[in-house]
Amino acid sequence: MRNLVFALAWVFALLASSSMTSAAIVEHTFNVANFTIPRLCNNQVITAVNGEFPGPTLHVREGDTVVIHVLNNSPYNVTIHWHGIFQILSGWADGPEYVTQCPIRPKHNFTYRFKIQGQEGTLWWHAHASFLRATVHGAIFIHPRKNHPYAFPKPYEHVPILFGEWWKSNIMDFDAQRLPPSDAFMINGLPGDLYNCSKDQMFNLKVKPGKTYLLRIINANINSQMFFKVANHNFTVVAIDAVYTTPYATDLIVIAPGQTTDALLKADQPIGSYYMAASIYFSTTANIDRTTTRGLIVYEGSKTTTPLTPILPAFNDSGTANKFFTNLTGLVNRPHWRQCPHEVDEHMFITLGINLAPCPINGTCVGPQGFQLSASMNNESFVLPSDKKMSMLEAFYYDASGVYTKDFPSNPPLEFDYTNPNNSLDFAHIFAPKSTKVKKLKYNSTVEIVYQNVAFLDTENHPMHIHGFNFFVLAQGLGNYNATQDRMKFNLVNPQMRNTVAVEKGGWAVIRFKADNPGIWLVHCHVDSHLEWGMTMAFEIENGPTPSSRLPSPPHDLPKC
Repeated sequence: MRNLVFALAWVFALLASSSMTSAAIVEHTFNVANFTIPRLCNNQVITAVNGEFPGPTLHVREGDTVVIHVLNNSPYNVTIHWHGIFQILSGWADGPEYVTQCPIRPKHNFTYRFKIQGQEGTLWWHAHASFLRATVHGAIFIHPRKNHPYAFPKPYEHVPILFGEWWKSNIMDFDAQRLPPSDAFMINGLPGDLYNCSKDQMFNLKVKPGKTYLLRIINANINSQMFFKVANHNFTVVAIDAVYTTPYATDLIVIAPGQTTDALLKADQPIGSYYMAASIYFSTTANIDRTTTRGLIVYEGSKTTTPLTPILPAFNDSGTANKFFTNLTGLVNRPHWRQCPHEVDEHMFITLGINLAPCPINGTCVGPQGFQLSASMNNESFVLPSDKKMSMLEAFYYDASGVYTKDFPSNPPLEFDYTNPNNSLDFAHIFAPKSTKVKKLKYNSTVEIVYQNVAFLDTENHPMHIHGFNFFVLAQGLGNYNATQDRMKFNLVNPQMRNTVAVEKGGWAVIRFKADNPGIWLVHCHVDSHLEWGMTMAFEIENGPTPSSRLPSPPHDLPKC
Protein backbone atom coordinates (compact mmCIF):
# COMPACT_ATOMS: atom_id res chain seq x y z
CA MET A 1 0.00 0.00 0.00
CA ARG A 2 2.84 2.33 0.92
CA ASN A 3 4.51 1.68 -2.45
CA LEU A 4 1.23 2.49 -4.20
CA VAL A 5 1.00 5.80 -2.36
CA PHE A 6 4.57 6.71 -3.36
CA ALA A 7 3.89 5.66 -6.94
CA LEU A 8 0.79 7.81 -7.13
CA ALA A 9 2.66 10.73 -5.57
CA TRP A 10 5.39 10.36 -8.20
CA VAL A 11 2.82 10.32 -11.01
CA PHE A 12 1.10 13.45 -9.70
CA ALA A 13 4.44 15.21 -9.27
CA LEU A 14 5.40 14.27 -12.82
CA LEU A 15 2.10 15.59 -14.15
CA ALA A 16 2.50 18.82 -12.18
CA SER A 17 6.05 19.23 -13.45
CA SER A 18 4.91 18.61 -17.02
CA SER A 19 2.14 21.15 -16.58
CA MET A 20 4.53 23.78 -15.28
CA THR A 21 7.17 23.21 -17.93
CA SER A 22 4.55 23.54 -20.66
CA ALA A 23 3.80 27.11 -19.56
CA ALA A 24 5.64 29.95 -21.29
CA ILE A 25 6.17 33.69 -21.04
CA VAL A 26 4.40 35.38 -23.96
CA GLU A 27 5.86 38.86 -24.45
CA HIS A 28 4.81 41.57 -26.89
CA THR A 29 5.18 45.31 -27.39
CA PHE A 30 2.09 47.37 -28.21
CA ASN A 31 2.94 50.67 -29.88
CA VAL A 32 -0.24 52.76 -29.69
CA ALA A 33 -0.10 55.49 -32.32
CA ASN A 34 -2.07 57.24 -35.05
CA PHE A 35 -1.87 56.15 -38.66
CA THR A 36 -3.86 56.72 -41.84
CA ILE A 37 -6.07 54.04 -43.37
CA PRO A 38 -8.32 54.18 -46.46
CA ARG A 39 -11.99 53.33 -45.82
CA LEU A 40 -15.30 54.35 -47.44
CA CYS A 41 -13.69 56.59 -50.09
CA ASN A 42 -11.62 58.53 -47.53
CA ASN A 43 -8.23 58.42 -45.89
CA GLN A 44 -8.98 58.31 -42.17
CA VAL A 45 -6.58 58.89 -39.27
CA ILE A 46 -7.17 56.32 -36.52
CA THR A 47 -5.43 55.22 -33.34
CA ALA A 48 -4.31 51.59 -33.39
CA VAL A 49 -1.69 49.16 -32.11
CA ASN A 50 1.44 48.45 -34.16
CA GLY A 51 -0.15 50.00 -37.25
CA GLU A 52 -2.67 47.14 -37.45
CA PHE A 53 -6.45 47.30 -37.56
CA PRO A 54 -7.71 45.22 -35.91
CA GLY A 55 -4.70 44.93 -33.66
CA PRO A 56 -2.45 41.87 -33.27
CA THR A 57 -3.94 38.54 -32.17
CA LEU A 58 -2.38 37.14 -29.00
CA HIS A 59 -1.83 33.37 -29.08
CA VAL A 60 -1.38 31.94 -25.59
CA ARG A 61 -1.88 28.66 -23.77
CA GLU A 62 -3.61 28.06 -20.49
CA GLY A 63 -0.94 28.52 -17.82
CA ASP A 64 1.16 31.04 -19.76
CA THR A 65 2.32 34.35 -18.32
CA VAL A 66 1.58 37.34 -20.55
CA VAL A 67 3.81 40.43 -20.59
CA ILE A 68 2.69 43.35 -22.76
CA HIS A 69 4.76 46.54 -22.97
CA VAL A 70 2.43 49.40 -23.97
CA LEU A 71 4.11 52.46 -25.49
CA ASN A 72 1.70 55.36 -25.87
CA ASN A 73 2.71 57.37 -28.92
CA SER A 74 -0.84 58.56 -29.54
CA PRO A 75 -2.16 62.00 -28.55
CA TYR A 76 -4.67 60.42 -26.12
CA ASN A 77 -4.62 58.85 -22.69
CA VAL A 78 -4.66 55.06 -23.08
CA THR A 79 -5.27 51.93 -21.03
CA ILE A 80 -5.72 48.35 -22.23
CA HIS A 81 -8.32 45.97 -20.77
CA TRP A 82 -7.88 42.22 -21.24
CA HIS A 83 -11.56 41.46 -21.58
CA GLY A 84 -12.58 38.28 -19.78
CA ILE A 85 -9.18 37.45 -18.27
CA PHE A 86 -9.70 36.51 -14.61
CA GLN A 87 -6.68 38.52 -13.40
CA ILE A 88 -6.33 36.34 -10.31
CA LEU A 89 -4.35 38.50 -7.87
CA SER A 90 -3.29 40.67 -10.81
CA GLY A 91 -6.01 43.31 -10.70
CA TRP A 92 -3.39 45.98 -11.40
CA ALA A 93 -3.35 44.68 -15.00
CA ASP A 94 -7.13 44.78 -15.57
CA GLY A 95 -6.94 48.14 -17.33
CA PRO A 96 -10.01 50.42 -16.91
CA GLU A 97 -8.80 53.99 -16.49
CA TYR A 98 -9.05 55.50 -13.00
CA VAL A 99 -10.41 52.18 -11.69
CA THR A 100 -7.39 49.84 -11.57
CA GLN A 101 -4.85 52.35 -12.85
CA CYS A 102 -4.41 55.92 -13.92
CA PRO A 103 -4.14 56.26 -17.70
CA ILE A 104 -0.94 55.92 -19.69
CA ARG A 105 -0.40 59.47 -20.85
CA PRO A 106 1.07 60.39 -24.24
CA LYS A 107 4.79 59.58 -24.51
CA HIS A 108 4.59 57.31 -21.45
CA ASN A 109 4.51 53.53 -21.10
CA PHE A 110 3.36 50.74 -18.82
CA THR A 111 3.87 46.97 -18.76
CA TYR A 112 0.91 44.68 -18.14
CA ARG A 113 1.73 41.32 -16.51
CA PHE A 114 -0.80 38.57 -15.85
CA LYS A 115 -1.22 34.81 -15.97
CA ILE A 116 -3.77 32.78 -17.93
CA GLN A 117 -5.38 30.58 -15.28
CA GLY A 118 -8.29 28.21 -15.74
CA GLN A 119 -9.37 29.50 -19.15
CA GLU A 120 -9.47 28.23 -22.75
CA GLY A 121 -11.17 29.77 -25.75
CA THR A 122 -11.57 33.22 -27.28
CA LEU A 123 -11.28 36.51 -25.43
CA TRP A 124 -10.09 39.91 -26.59
CA TRP A 125 -8.27 43.04 -25.57
CA HIS A 126 -9.31 46.64 -26.08
CA ALA A 127 -8.68 50.19 -24.96
CA HIS A 128 -10.63 51.17 -21.85
CA ALA A 129 -10.40 54.94 -22.15
CA SER A 130 -13.03 57.11 -23.89
CA PHE A 131 -14.08 55.74 -27.32
CA LEU A 132 -10.59 54.51 -28.27
CA ARG A 133 -11.64 50.87 -28.30
CA ALA A 134 -13.39 51.48 -31.65
CA THR A 135 -9.97 51.00 -33.28
CA VAL A 136 -7.72 49.84 -30.42
CA HIS A 137 -8.70 46.18 -30.07
CA GLY A 138 -7.66 42.66 -31.00
CA ALA A 139 -8.26 38.97 -30.31
CA ILE A 140 -6.86 36.64 -27.65
CA PHE A 141 -6.76 32.95 -28.56
CA ILE A 142 -6.28 30.81 -25.45
CA HIS A 143 -5.24 27.32 -26.52
CA PRO A 144 -5.19 24.31 -24.17
CA ARG A 145 -1.96 23.37 -22.48
CA LYS A 146 0.38 21.31 -24.64
CA ASN A 147 -0.83 17.75 -25.11
CA HIS A 148 -4.26 18.67 -23.76
CA PRO A 149 -7.17 18.29 -26.22
CA TYR A 150 -9.98 20.70 -26.98
CA ALA A 151 -13.44 19.77 -25.74
CA PHE A 152 -14.46 19.28 -29.40
CA PRO A 153 -12.85 17.73 -32.51
CA LYS A 154 -9.68 19.59 -33.43
CA PRO A 155 -10.42 22.07 -36.25
CA TYR A 156 -8.39 22.36 -39.41
CA GLU A 157 -7.89 26.10 -38.89
CA HIS A 158 -8.70 28.86 -36.38
CA VAL A 159 -10.28 31.95 -37.98
CA PRO A 160 -10.77 35.29 -36.20
CA ILE A 161 -14.04 37.08 -36.98
CA LEU A 162 -14.05 40.52 -35.35
CA PHE A 163 -17.05 42.76 -35.83
CA GLY A 164 -16.38 46.48 -35.69
CA GLU A 165 -17.98 49.83 -36.46
CA TRP A 166 -16.60 52.61 -38.65
CA TRP A 167 -17.21 56.34 -38.64
CA LYS A 168 -16.14 58.65 -41.46
CA SER A 169 -15.04 61.15 -38.83
CA ASN A 170 -12.56 60.54 -36.02
CA ILE A 171 -14.63 59.00 -33.23
CA MET A 172 -12.46 60.78 -30.67
CA ASP A 173 -13.88 64.08 -31.90
CA PHE A 174 -17.42 63.12 -30.89
CA ASP A 175 -18.97 64.09 -27.60
CA ALA A 176 -20.41 61.16 -25.63
CA GLN A 177 -23.81 62.86 -25.85
CA ARG A 178 -23.70 63.06 -29.63
CA LEU A 179 -22.20 59.83 -30.93
CA PRO A 180 -24.03 59.31 -34.24
CA PRO A 181 -24.78 55.90 -35.77
CA SER A 182 -21.76 54.32 -37.42
CA ASP A 183 -21.31 54.66 -41.17
CA ALA A 184 -20.43 50.99 -41.66
CA PHE A 185 -19.98 47.67 -39.95
CA MET A 186 -16.85 45.62 -40.57
CA ILE A 187 -15.55 42.08 -40.48
CA ASN A 188 -11.88 42.04 -39.48
CA GLY A 189 -11.57 45.74 -40.25
CA LEU A 190 -13.07 45.46 -43.74
CA PRO A 191 -16.55 46.80 -44.60
CA GLY A 192 -17.34 44.58 -47.59
CA ASP A 193 -18.73 45.14 -51.04
CA LEU A 194 -22.08 46.72 -50.14
CA TYR A 195 -20.41 50.00 -49.20
CA ASN A 196 -19.03 52.66 -51.55
CA CYS A 197 -15.37 52.26 -52.57
CA SER A 198 -15.22 48.94 -50.69
CA LYS A 199 -15.48 46.21 -53.31
CA ASP A 200 -11.86 45.23 -52.72
CA GLN A 201 -12.09 45.74 -48.95
CA MET A 202 -13.83 42.51 -48.00
CA PHE A 203 -12.68 39.69 -45.75
CA ASN A 204 -12.05 36.49 -47.72
CA LEU A 205 -11.77 33.04 -46.18
CA LYS A 206 -10.46 30.28 -48.44
CA VAL A 207 -11.57 26.81 -47.34
CA LYS A 208 -10.84 23.22 -48.31
CA PRO A 209 -13.86 21.00 -48.99
CA GLY A 210 -14.66 18.71 -46.08
CA LYS A 211 -12.51 20.58 -43.54
CA THR A 212 -13.86 22.08 -40.31
CA TYR A 213 -12.97 25.63 -39.27
CA LEU A 214 -13.25 27.19 -35.82
CA LEU A 215 -14.64 30.70 -36.18
CA ARG A 216 -13.54 32.73 -33.16
CA ILE A 217 -16.18 35.46 -33.25
CA ILE A 218 -15.77 38.70 -31.29
CA ASN A 219 -18.18 41.62 -31.14
CA ALA A 220 -15.88 44.63 -30.80
CA ASN A 221 -18.64 47.08 -31.75
CA ILE A 222 -19.00 50.23 -29.72
CA ASN A 223 -22.79 50.08 -29.55
CA SER A 224 -24.36 47.32 -31.65
CA GLN A 225 -25.43 43.71 -31.20
CA MET A 226 -25.17 41.64 -34.37
CA PHE A 227 -26.85 38.86 -36.31
CA PHE A 228 -24.35 36.71 -38.28
CA LYS A 229 -24.95 34.04 -40.93
CA VAL A 230 -23.09 32.20 -43.70
CA ALA A 231 -25.12 31.29 -46.77
CA ASN A 232 -26.14 27.59 -46.87
CA HIS A 233 -23.91 26.70 -43.90
CA ASN A 234 -24.60 25.79 -40.28
CA PHE A 235 -22.60 26.45 -37.13
CA THR A 236 -21.98 24.36 -34.05
CA VAL A 237 -21.43 26.67 -31.09
CA VAL A 238 -18.85 25.10 -28.76
CA ALA A 239 -17.87 27.98 -26.47
CA ILE A 240 -18.95 31.45 -25.36
CA ASP A 241 -16.75 33.98 -23.55
CA ALA A 242 -13.98 31.33 -23.34
CA VAL A 243 -16.21 28.76 -21.61
CA TYR A 244 -17.15 25.47 -23.26
CA THR A 245 -20.83 24.94 -24.06
CA THR A 246 -22.95 21.95 -24.87
CA PRO A 247 -22.59 21.82 -28.69
CA TYR A 248 -25.44 23.84 -30.16
CA ALA A 249 -26.37 23.55 -33.85
CA THR A 250 -27.68 26.73 -35.45
CA ASP A 251 -27.60 28.65 -38.72
CA LEU A 252 -27.43 32.00 -36.92
CA ILE A 253 -25.13 33.62 -34.35
CA VAL A 254 -26.37 36.46 -32.14
CA ILE A 255 -23.64 38.34 -30.30
CA ALA A 256 -23.63 41.45 -28.12
CA PRO A 257 -20.79 43.97 -27.69
CA GLY A 258 -18.11 42.44 -25.50
CA GLN A 259 -19.15 38.84 -26.10
CA THR A 260 -17.26 36.09 -27.93
CA THR A 261 -18.57 32.92 -29.58
CA ASP A 262 -16.57 29.93 -30.81
CA ALA A 263 -18.41 28.16 -33.62
CA LEU A 264 -17.37 25.23 -35.80
CA LEU A 265 -18.18 25.57 -39.50
CA LYS A 266 -17.73 22.60 -41.83
CA ALA A 267 -17.02 23.25 -45.49
CA ASP A 268 -19.61 20.69 -46.60
CA GLN A 269 -21.39 22.52 -49.41
CA PRO A 270 -20.87 22.28 -53.19
CA ILE A 271 -17.68 23.97 -54.35
CA GLY A 272 -18.38 27.65 -54.87
CA SER A 273 -18.48 31.00 -53.09
CA TYR A 274 -20.73 31.93 -50.18
CA TYR A 275 -21.24 35.28 -48.49
CA MET A 276 -21.00 35.64 -44.74
CA ALA A 277 -23.04 38.62 -43.55
CA ALA A 278 -23.69 40.54 -40.35
CA SER A 279 -26.23 43.23 -39.52
CA ILE A 280 -27.48 44.99 -36.44
CA TYR A 281 -29.84 43.53 -33.86
CA PHE A 282 -31.46 46.51 -32.17
CA SER A 283 -34.65 46.52 -30.17
CA THR A 284 -35.79 50.13 -30.50
CA THR A 285 -36.72 52.48 -33.31
CA ALA A 286 -33.87 54.88 -32.60
CA ASN A 287 -31.64 56.19 -35.39
CA ILE A 288 -29.28 53.27 -36.08
CA ASP A 289 -26.92 51.89 -38.70
CA ARG A 290 -29.03 49.38 -40.66
CA THR A 291 -26.35 48.51 -43.19
CA THR A 292 -24.87 45.04 -43.71
CA THR A 293 -21.23 44.02 -43.76
CA ARG A 294 -20.19 41.03 -45.86
CA GLY A 295 -17.25 38.71 -46.21
CA LEU A 296 -16.71 35.80 -48.55
CA ILE A 297 -16.05 32.09 -48.11
CA VAL A 298 -14.38 30.66 -51.22
CA TYR A 299 -13.96 26.91 -51.65
CA GLU A 300 -10.69 25.61 -53.06
CA GLY A 301 -11.27 24.87 -56.75
CA SER A 302 -14.12 27.36 -57.04
CA LYS A 303 -14.64 29.06 -60.39
CA THR A 304 -15.83 32.66 -60.69
CA THR A 305 -19.51 32.53 -59.79
CA THR A 306 -22.06 34.77 -58.13
CA PRO A 307 -21.84 34.01 -54.39
CA LEU A 308 -24.93 32.85 -52.54
CA THR A 309 -26.26 35.35 -49.99
CA PRO A 310 -27.71 34.56 -46.54
CA ILE A 311 -31.03 36.02 -45.39
CA LEU A 312 -30.63 37.83 -42.06
CA PRO A 313 -33.44 38.43 -39.55
CA ALA A 314 -35.17 41.78 -39.24
CA PHE A 315 -33.12 44.22 -37.17
CA ASN A 316 -35.62 44.07 -34.27
CA ASP A 317 -36.29 40.30 -34.25
CA SER A 318 -36.02 39.87 -30.48
CA GLY A 319 -37.65 36.43 -30.56
CA THR A 320 -34.86 35.00 -32.69
CA ALA A 321 -32.21 36.64 -30.51
CA ASN A 322 -33.79 35.43 -27.29
CA LYS A 323 -34.01 31.87 -28.64
CA PHE A 324 -30.29 31.85 -29.40
CA PHE A 325 -29.22 33.22 -26.02
CA THR A 326 -31.49 30.97 -23.94
CA ASN A 327 -30.64 27.75 -25.81
CA LEU A 328 -27.00 27.84 -24.70
CA THR A 329 -25.93 25.65 -21.77
CA GLY A 330 -22.65 24.82 -20.07
CA LEU A 331 -20.63 21.70 -20.86
CA VAL A 332 -20.54 19.82 -17.56
CA ASN A 333 -17.43 17.95 -16.39
CA ARG A 334 -15.20 19.29 -19.14
CA PRO A 335 -12.09 21.49 -18.77
CA HIS A 336 -12.52 24.33 -16.26
CA TRP A 337 -16.16 23.55 -15.52
CA ARG A 338 -17.36 24.87 -12.16
CA GLN A 339 -20.40 23.77 -10.24
CA CYS A 340 -22.94 26.53 -9.77
CA PRO A 341 -23.19 27.39 -6.04
CA HIS A 342 -26.64 26.77 -4.58
CA GLU A 343 -26.31 28.87 -1.42
CA VAL A 344 -26.26 32.66 -1.83
CA ASP A 345 -24.69 35.13 0.62
CA GLU A 346 -25.54 38.41 -1.11
CA HIS A 347 -28.70 39.17 -3.11
CA MET A 348 -28.85 42.23 -5.35
CA PHE A 349 -31.59 43.62 -7.59
CA ILE A 350 -30.14 46.15 -10.04
CA THR A 351 -32.18 48.31 -12.39
CA LEU A 352 -30.65 49.46 -15.68
CA GLY A 353 -32.03 52.74 -16.95
CA ILE A 354 -31.53 55.64 -19.34
CA ASN A 355 -31.84 58.88 -17.37
CA LEU A 356 -31.47 62.63 -17.53
CA ALA A 357 -29.03 64.99 -15.86
CA PRO A 358 -28.90 68.80 -15.67
CA CYS A 359 -27.24 70.40 -18.66
CA PRO A 360 -23.92 72.12 -17.83
CA ILE A 361 -24.02 75.89 -17.66
CA ASN A 362 -23.69 77.35 -21.18
CA GLY A 363 -23.82 73.80 -22.56
CA THR A 364 -25.97 72.38 -25.34
CA CYS A 365 -27.63 69.07 -24.48
CA VAL A 366 -29.55 66.68 -26.71
CA GLY A 367 -31.86 65.05 -24.16
CA PRO A 368 -35.58 65.80 -23.74
CA GLN A 369 -36.41 69.36 -22.68
CA GLY A 370 -32.76 70.36 -23.11
CA PHE A 371 -31.39 68.03 -20.43
CA GLN A 372 -28.26 65.90 -20.67
CA LEU A 373 -28.60 62.17 -21.36
CA SER A 374 -27.46 59.94 -18.53
CA ALA A 375 -27.62 56.28 -17.48
CA SER A 376 -27.69 54.47 -14.18
CA MET A 377 -27.68 51.29 -12.15
CA ASN A 378 -30.14 51.42 -9.23
CA ASN A 379 -30.56 55.09 -10.09
CA GLU A 380 -26.89 55.87 -9.37
CA SER A 381 -25.00 57.33 -12.33
CA PHE A 382 -21.30 56.46 -12.07
CA VAL A 383 -18.54 59.04 -12.46
CA LEU A 384 -14.88 58.08 -12.85
CA PRO A 385 -12.68 59.64 -10.13
CA SER A 386 -10.51 61.36 -12.74
CA ASP A 387 -9.85 64.35 -10.47
CA LYS A 388 -8.26 62.27 -7.69
CA LYS A 389 -4.59 61.57 -7.07
CA MET A 390 -4.94 57.80 -7.35
CA SER A 391 -7.03 55.09 -8.94
CA MET A 392 -9.78 53.24 -7.09
CA LEU A 393 -7.62 50.12 -6.76
CA GLU A 394 -4.81 52.15 -5.21
CA ALA A 395 -7.31 53.63 -2.76
CA PHE A 396 -8.38 50.07 -1.89
CA TYR A 397 -4.79 48.90 -1.42
CA TYR A 398 -3.70 51.88 0.69
CA ASP A 399 -7.07 52.16 2.49
CA ALA A 400 -7.31 55.78 1.33
CA SER A 401 -10.55 57.72 1.62
CA GLY A 402 -12.07 60.30 -0.71
CA VAL A 403 -11.78 58.37 -3.98
CA TYR A 404 -15.03 56.38 -3.78
CA THR A 405 -17.73 55.49 -1.29
CA LYS A 406 -18.92 52.03 -0.26
CA ASP A 407 -22.67 52.59 -0.30
CA PHE A 408 -23.88 51.35 -3.67
CA PRO A 409 -27.44 50.16 -2.96
CA SER A 410 -28.38 46.49 -3.26
CA ASN A 411 -31.87 47.48 -4.43
CA PRO A 412 -33.39 50.37 -6.40
CA PRO A 413 -34.71 53.33 -4.38
CA LEU A 414 -38.23 52.85 -5.74
CA GLU A 415 -40.31 49.87 -6.83
CA PHE A 416 -42.59 50.44 -9.83
CA ASP A 417 -43.78 48.84 -13.06
CA TYR A 418 -40.24 48.70 -14.47
CA THR A 419 -40.96 47.73 -18.08
CA ASN A 420 -44.12 49.78 -18.66
CA PRO A 421 -43.19 52.71 -20.95
CA ASN A 422 -46.39 54.48 -19.91
CA ASN A 423 -45.82 54.36 -16.17
CA SER A 424 -46.82 57.49 -14.28
CA LEU A 425 -43.59 58.13 -12.42
CA ASP A 426 -42.89 61.62 -11.21
CA PHE A 427 -40.51 63.33 -13.67
CA ALA A 428 -37.97 63.78 -10.86
CA HIS A 429 -37.35 60.02 -10.71
CA ILE A 430 -35.86 60.12 -14.20
CA PHE A 431 -32.88 62.04 -12.79
CA ALA A 432 -30.05 59.96 -11.29
CA PRO A 433 -27.45 61.47 -8.95
CA LYS A 434 -23.82 61.33 -10.07
CA SER A 435 -21.61 59.27 -7.76
CA THR A 436 -18.61 56.95 -7.50
CA LYS A 437 -20.04 54.13 -5.43
CA VAL A 438 -18.98 50.53 -4.92
CA LYS A 439 -20.62 47.53 -3.32
CA LYS A 440 -18.41 45.90 -0.69
CA LEU A 441 -18.35 42.09 -0.79
CA LYS A 442 -16.84 39.59 1.59
CA TYR A 443 -14.09 37.40 0.19
CA ASN A 444 -15.39 34.09 -1.19
CA SER A 445 -19.04 35.11 -0.83
CA THR A 446 -21.61 33.99 -3.41
CA VAL A 447 -23.46 36.85 -5.08
CA GLU A 448 -26.73 36.71 -7.01
CA ILE A 449 -27.78 39.65 -9.17
CA VAL A 450 -31.10 40.27 -10.86
CA TYR A 451 -30.59 42.74 -13.71
CA GLN A 452 -33.87 44.48 -14.54
CA ASN A 453 -34.19 46.63 -17.66
CA VAL A 454 -36.19 49.81 -17.02
CA ALA A 455 -38.41 51.79 -19.43
CA PHE A 456 -37.57 55.33 -18.39
CA LEU A 457 -36.82 57.36 -21.51
CA ASP A 458 -35.90 54.54 -23.86
CA THR A 459 -35.57 50.79 -23.42
CA GLU A 460 -32.57 49.17 -25.07
CA ASN A 461 -30.64 45.94 -24.76
CA HIS A 462 -27.84 46.19 -22.21
CA PRO A 463 -24.85 43.79 -22.47
CA MET A 464 -23.66 43.78 -18.84
CA HIS A 465 -19.99 42.93 -18.26
CA ILE A 466 -18.25 42.14 -14.98
CA HIS A 467 -14.48 42.55 -14.93
CA GLY A 468 -12.36 39.75 -13.48
CA PHE A 469 -15.06 37.08 -13.25
CA ASN A 470 -17.24 34.65 -15.10
CA PHE A 471 -20.77 34.23 -13.82
CA PHE A 472 -23.53 31.69 -14.24
CA VAL A 473 -26.55 32.88 -16.22
CA LEU A 474 -29.38 31.19 -14.33
CA ALA A 475 -32.32 32.54 -16.35
CA GLN A 476 -33.41 35.30 -18.71
CA GLY A 477 -36.87 36.58 -19.57
CA LEU A 478 -39.11 39.43 -20.65
CA GLY A 479 -41.21 41.75 -18.49
CA ASN A 480 -40.74 42.45 -14.79
CA TYR A 481 -38.80 39.83 -12.85
CA ASN A 482 -41.08 37.86 -10.52
CA ALA A 483 -39.13 36.35 -7.65
CA THR A 484 -41.75 33.68 -7.01
CA GLN A 485 -42.48 32.52 -10.55
CA ASP A 486 -39.17 33.14 -12.30
CA ARG A 487 -36.99 31.31 -9.78
CA MET A 488 -38.67 28.15 -11.05
CA LYS A 489 -36.87 28.78 -14.36
CA PHE A 490 -33.37 28.76 -12.84
CA ASN A 491 -30.90 26.36 -14.43
CA LEU A 492 -28.63 25.24 -11.59
CA VAL A 493 -27.44 22.07 -13.33
CA ASN A 494 -25.65 23.22 -16.50
CA PRO A 495 -26.12 27.00 -16.81
CA GLN A 496 -24.10 28.90 -19.36
CA MET A 497 -21.12 30.84 -18.00
CA ARG A 498 -20.23 34.26 -19.36
CA ASN A 499 -18.48 37.50 -18.56
CA THR A 500 -21.05 39.57 -20.52
CA VAL A 501 -24.80 38.91 -20.52
CA ALA A 502 -27.27 40.58 -22.89
CA VAL A 503 -30.20 41.91 -20.85
CA GLU A 504 -33.08 42.19 -23.29
CA LYS A 505 -35.17 45.29 -23.88
CA GLY A 506 -38.03 45.14 -21.39
CA GLY A 507 -36.49 42.09 -19.77
CA TRP A 508 -34.29 40.71 -17.03
CA ALA A 509 -31.43 38.30 -16.38
CA VAL A 510 -30.28 36.54 -13.22
CA ILE A 511 -26.61 35.76 -12.67
CA ARG A 512 -24.58 34.24 -9.85
CA PHE A 513 -20.84 34.26 -9.11
CA LYS A 514 -18.31 33.70 -6.33
CA ALA A 515 -16.38 36.79 -5.19
CA ASP A 516 -13.02 35.07 -4.75
CA ASN A 517 -10.61 37.64 -6.19
CA PRO A 518 -9.78 40.68 -4.01
CA GLY A 519 -9.72 44.17 -5.48
CA ILE A 520 -11.91 46.63 -7.36
CA TRP A 521 -13.87 45.17 -10.26
CA LEU A 522 -15.88 47.29 -12.66
CA VAL A 523 -19.42 46.34 -13.71
CA HIS A 524 -20.89 48.16 -16.70
CA CYS A 525 -22.97 48.12 -19.85
CA HIS A 526 -20.75 47.32 -22.85
CA VAL A 527 -22.62 49.79 -25.04
CA ASP A 528 -20.00 52.50 -24.75
CA SER A 529 -22.46 55.39 -24.90
CA HIS A 530 -24.21 53.95 -21.85
CA LEU A 531 -20.86 53.37 -20.13
CA GLU A 532 -19.90 57.01 -20.72
CA TRP A 533 -23.31 58.15 -19.46
CA GLY A 534 -22.90 56.27 -16.17
CA MET A 535 -24.39 52.74 -16.42
CA THR A 536 -21.57 51.50 -14.23
CA MET A 537 -20.72 50.50 -10.68
CA ALA A 538 -17.94 48.49 -9.07
CA PHE A 539 -17.41 45.75 -6.53
CA GLU A 540 -14.87 46.07 -3.74
CA ILE A 541 -13.95 42.53 -2.77
CA GLU A 542 -12.08 42.35 0.50
CA ASN A 543 -8.78 40.54 0.92
CA GLY A 544 -8.85 36.90 1.95
CA PRO A 545 -7.36 35.43 5.14
CA THR A 546 -4.08 34.16 3.65
CA PRO A 547 -1.18 35.78 1.74
CA SER A 548 -2.31 33.89 -1.38
CA SER A 549 -5.73 35.55 -1.18
CA ARG A 550 -4.59 39.14 -0.73
CA LEU A 551 -3.98 41.75 -3.44
CA PRO A 552 -0.21 42.12 -4.03
CA SER A 553 1.47 45.52 -4.02
CA PRO A 554 1.21 47.68 -7.16
CA PRO A 555 3.84 47.35 -9.90
CA HIS A 556 6.67 49.89 -9.80
CA ASP A 557 5.75 51.42 -13.15
CA LEU A 558 2.03 51.91 -12.44
CA PRO A 559 1.07 55.22 -14.10
CA LYS A 560 0.52 58.22 -11.86
CA CYS A 561 -2.55 60.43 -11.96
